[in-house]
Amino acid sequence: MSSRALPRLLQAPAVVLLLAWMLVPLGMTLFFSFIRYVLNNLRRPEWTTPSIENWRGFGNYEYVLYKAKDFWLAAQNSLIIVGSIIFVTVILGLAIAVLINRTFPGRGIVRVLLISPFFVMPAVNAVLWINMILDPVLGLNGLAVEGLNAMAASLRDVPLLGHFFSLWPEIEPVSFRATQTAALAVIIMVSWQWTPFAVLIFMTSLQSEDQQQKEAAILDGVGAWAQFRYLTIPHLARPIAIVVMIQAIFHLSLYAEIEIVSRGNGNKNLPYLIGEFASNNIGAASATGILAVIMANIVAIFLLRIVGKSLMD
Repeated sequence: MSSRALPRLLQAPAVVLLLAWMLVPLGMTLFFSFIRYVLNNLRRPEWTTPSIENWRGFGNYEYVLYKAKDFWLAAQNSLIIVGSIIFVTVILGLAIAVLINRTFPGRGIVRVLLISPFFVMPAVNAVLWINMILDPVLGLNGLAVEGLNAMAASLRDVPLLGHFFSLWPEIEPVSFRATQTAALAVIIMVSWQWTPFAVLIFMTSLQSEDQQQKEAAILDGVGAWAQFRYLTIPHLARPIAIVVMIQAIFHLSLYAEIEIVSRGNGNKNLPYLIGEFASNNIGAASATGILAVIMANIVAIFLLRIVGKSLMD
């Protein structure tokens, strides 16, 4: 046996198991997407079991794309939520990483506290935010608005400024479970949880930044903003690309936060829509899953091109 054949033979069981782990569920989903498979159908009981005799062709895809009213809304919300979370986490991650990338008392404790939100379970994170912070009655959101209204009311009798505060309208707390704001709540809570991930990646990369270039720039009179723009940002190009790619992969599958915040009311994404279909119409759920995989691969290819270009540069 050649020296090359033995390592491949030893790797073969793991490779075969991994392929089976990936291809079997994908193959079953692809098969279900082309048949009529409805769990609860009294008129056509034969549709309640997966069978090649229930072949429907592209009927499930046609139903999802043209007749199911929530598909395009879910696809749009998926892209909006993912894009917004990535934008917020990258900006905040850069700002925080640059701020703590210097020596100050208690830096170790600060770093641990900054990273800790990343280890909170998604469901726990959503429950804490929607009930303790964003709730318009008992959360910090409602308490803060109530405090502002009370402060404005107490200042109405102050000389000179009282007339101004008498015109101050009473502020109503925002209900983040509403259709218009549910997606915003998901973006806020997921950004809070994933910003430490970006901070950790950027902070680690900043440790390897060339300090001689920065010292030379300082001697030449270059300002802090110019140093950040022309030295720090190019140095962090690859970490930024990696953070964007990894977060896009994870956030395209958000489910727990959307379920806890509003049960899909106004901010359902593709995984949530698949869950709704899967309660009865397995064929439509499978077709939606295949479309979601196609969309995720398109996004992944686009991001991989960005990462590849960054690595080549």
